[in-house]
Amino acid sequence: MRNFKGCVLLIVAFLLFMNIPQKVEGAFSVQAQSAILIEQNTGRILFEKDPHEKMRIASITKIMTAILAIESGKLDEKVKVSSRAPYTEGSSIYLQEGQEITLRDLVYGLMLRSGNDAAVAIAEYVGGSLEGFVYLMNQKAEEIGMMNTQFRNPHGLDDHNDHYSTAYDMAKLTQYAMRNEEYREISSTKVHKTEDGKYVWRNKNKMLNLYEYSTGGKTGYTKLAKRTLVSTASNDSLELIAVTLNDSDDWNDHMNMFNRGFSLYENVLIKKDGSLEKIDDPFYEKKIFIDREIIYPLTEEEKEQVKVDVSLLKPSDQWDDPEDVPEKVGQLAVILNDEKIAERAIYFNHEKMEQEQKSLMDHFRALFSIVTGAGQDG
Repeated sequence: MRNFKGCVLLIVAFLLFMNIPQKVEGAFSVQAQSAILIEQNTGRILFEKDPHEKMRIASITKIMTAILAIESGKLDEKVKVSSRAPYTEGSSIYLQEGQEITLRDLVYGLMLRSGNDAAVAIAEYVGGSLEGFVYLMNQKAEEIGMMNTQFRNPHGLDDHNDHYSTAYDMAKLTQYAMRNEEYREISSTKVHKTEDGKYVWRNKNKMLNLYEYSTGGKTGYTKLAKRTLVSTASNDSLELIAVTLNDSDDWNDHMNMFNRGFSLYENVLIKKDGSLEKIDDPFYEKKIFIDREIIYPLTEEEKEQVKVDVSLLKPSDQWDDPEDVPEKVGQLAVILNDEKIAERAIYFNHEKMEQEQKSLMDHFRALFSIVTGAGQDG
């Protein structure tokens, strides 16, 4: 009898435990010293672990080298390899002094095989010199908003103590790079054959084969930085970016971060572009609009918590004609947990106001004709 009662108590205790809300976020962890997962289009942070810690980043540096080469507009030009590039230490695509190769092929060698010699060849051609290219790297980093980053070389080797970045900054860089179709194509390529047929390169990024939703990324390793990895993935409408620094189990950590992101979040259409309806002010009714839709990654719970706030200029007595009304008449903000997560300018439809005024004038003319008998026979 005692055993039976004991079993019943255990079952009741188990059922009670199962009904206690579990904090999924608290249970999730990664091996990385620093890590981040963001949604690509909005930049929303879905997971983070010390994301602003300044650390060595090894070869994920080459994401910056690649995007600068692509943006130079010189991908189809031939690069003559200098005497310096072939002797760069570490991973290599085995360039030879005096060899001619397209800049595009160099970028493929840089991204797929992590060629340090390719990085130097690119830097010398695009920047005029290694030092000139490093200047461009830091200039672009500042432009993107990478506030805790300093580049000292185009490849990420441990030849400078002050070459560093953060998981957050590298996610921002990747977000920027992924807006470029050429970069997306190169980053996702599994095998590339050079224009002259001399090389065939297979991508070192195992995520492209390990993970079905993988869309690209860049690997990295040095003795001081340890393993670093940037990867991207897409499932339905959700595009994610993951970054880990000093991570002994990076492949699994990235897949787990992606799976967590895809399972907890989905892109939600919060506001369509076009006319804003249900506006109380009769002056603005059916005459204001936003020019871009608002889509944001949300959890199921957050969908019920989102609020839309519309702020409009007070109509002026001087706004008699459409041209008197400003182009922008307000702001639409999306609020989640008392934080603004998105906003759009509200525009005034001057054409609609003109049509309404014209319609009103036509109505008065017709009414005047009826009252005065104008246009009748006799």
